[in-house]
Amino acid sequence: MTTLNINGRPHVVDLDGDTPLLWALRDDIGLTGTKFGCGIAACGACTVHVDGVATRACVTPIASLSSRRVTTIEAVAQGPQGRVGRAVQNAWVKHDVAQCGYCQSGQVMSATALLQKNRRPSDAEIDAAMAGNVCRCGTYARIRAAIRDAASTLV
Repeated sequence: MTTLNINGRPHVVDLDGDTPLLWALRDDIGLTGTKFGCGIAACGACTVHVDGVATRACVTPIASLSSRRVTTIEAVAQGPQGRVGRAVQNAWVKHDVAQCGYCQSGQVMSATALLQKNRRPSDAEIDAAMAGNVCRCGTYARIRAAIRDAASTLV
């Protein structure tokens, strides 16, 4: 049994410690906003926050999370830290970022983690923070514009 702090609430899961967080979230806890993309941390679809840091859930064993806080896309815009998540989500809608939408929860999580640490990122800093988040639809220009827009509302 492992107790995970997911979105501010404890969740007890009966899984091996090497089970990836992604499967605990989706299959055991029922939070399906975090997506499976590649299974090797190369695409970013499974990005969540662990203690505020963008983390790939598909390669993060649950045993490594015993005293850590995990935030998923379902709660990124909630609570005291939610201002940044709300700004990012609003900018995503305003800039019509999503096409198929599959990668977008991971994109939003990475963008939110960036803006929580750096409210005025340069294009190079945006590109670095978003590297590894693959969008098969190619909406990268809209993603960058949405991040810049969200940042402008937070200053």
